[in-house]
Amino acid sequence: MQLTDKHRRYWRKNLNITATLLAIWFVVTFVVSYFARELSFNFFGWPFSFWMGAQGALVVYCVIIGYYAWYMNKLDIEHGVEETEE
Repeated sequence: MQLTDKHRRYWRKNLNITATLLAIWFVVTFVVSYFARELSFNFFGWPFSFWMGAQGALVVYCVIIGYYAWYMNKLDIEHGVEETEE
């Protein structure tokens, strides 16, 4: 099967958003958590490192998942490959 330019654009956008969101995930999971101990200030009454590890990362993960679902739904409609009810 030959890929058309429309398919290539769709997959390029899909791969770009996936790479971007994975980069955000990596930063939140490893970079911020690694340096959080050195950021010794209180955030909502808790040490920032505790808040980032226990609450902040989970919130960011949920936002990433929600944004990806929203973006891919929009992209599917834009390229005419959305799921339809039968």
